[in-house]
Amino acid sequence: MPAIRDARTEGFTIGKLSDLTGVNIETIRYYEKIGMLPAPPRTESGRRIYGPAESHILSFIRRSRGLGFSLNEVRALLRLRAPEKASCREVREIAAHHLEDIRAKLNDLKKLERLLARTVARCSGKVAPDCPVLDILDVGRGRA
Repeated sequence: MPAIRDARTEGFTIGKLSDLTGVNIETIRYYEKIGMLPAPPRTESGRRIYGPAESHILSFIRRSRGLGFSLNEVRALLRLRAPEKASCREVREIAAHHLEDIRAKLNDLKKLERLLARTVARCSGKVAPDCPVLDILDVGRGRA
């Protein structure tokens, strides 16, 4: 009869986890340090051994961060995704707040775009003393 193996002994290294998830090794260590990723068991030689659960958590974090959620929001979402803690209402609140933030940033970017477009349009492209772009970047310019 073959020996029963612990799934962890057949896990993967931090480098393999990084390759699987697209998350940088230092970022994985950081997520462990701040408690977003549970510290994995280690071999007798001290190497971290990861499994599918850690890979899934890291993929969740990476996707959440890619969508612009803050670390605190991701931490809350991770907590809420557990079956016994699942609350679609709470998840919706977090996502709705994040959506509001994104819309505010988009409005700010639109204002910035209009200002910069007007300024670039006023720029003659000639010698720097009459450069509207430099004027908005250096508010003290031309006052000396």
